[in-house]
Amino acid sequence: MDFQLNPVYLFYPNLIGYLRIVFALFSFAAMPTRPVAASIWYFLSAFLDAFDGYLARKYNQSSRFGAMLDQLTDRCTFLGLIMALCHFYPSCIFVFQFVGIIDIASHWLHLHAGDLTGKLTHKESKNPLLNYYYTSKPFLFAMCFGNEAFYGLLYISHFWPGPSLYLINFMPLLALIVFPVAAVKSAISLVHLVTSAQTLASHDLDNLNRRQK
Repeated sequence: MDFQLNPVYLFYPNLIGYLRIVFALFSFAAMPTRPVAASIWYFLSAFLDAFDGYLARKYNQSSRFGAMLDQLTDRCTFLGLIMALCHFYPSCIFVFQFVGIIDIASHWLHLHAGDLTGKLTHKESKNPLLNYYYTSKPFLFAMCFGNEAFYGLLYISHFWPGPSLYLINFMPLLALIVFPVAAVKSAISLVHLVTSAQTLASHDLDNLNRRQK
């Protein structure tokens, strides 16, 4: 039998996704001892995330595989950074564990709920907050950038706290400034988790009612 490669694997946005994974792995390998290299690879992986959606729309190559690939790459790349922070800041392990678990669980449940209810994109939501989060590009960018900046600055601060002014180091100060954004982003993840659980439970109840008729 001749092997035929599914063309979905070669969609332009999915090729971007594979490259993002490679860059993320390079970043993970460098994280323990090479912060500059790790930061550059991590930034490149995150930067490419801006192009996969554009290519999917431009070439009509949107796919569920691509959506899953994009979300898993985002979540696993972020989780890799969180795991490094657990090592560098052992006294804060519980906080980082909580953030990582909420991030993974909420997005996984959100995608699963969307699949069950037939949504074409994970960016559809009836919840007002989530709808604004996904439809307002400036707000979405601010949340994602601020969240990544906070944890990235914590990582960099471990190796280089930056210049000091009046005994206040620059990098930790920047992290403190963007901390509220990271906190709001985690709160939005909790909303994701709750609304997705409600969607799944409602779906189960509808199926149960249909079976009982």
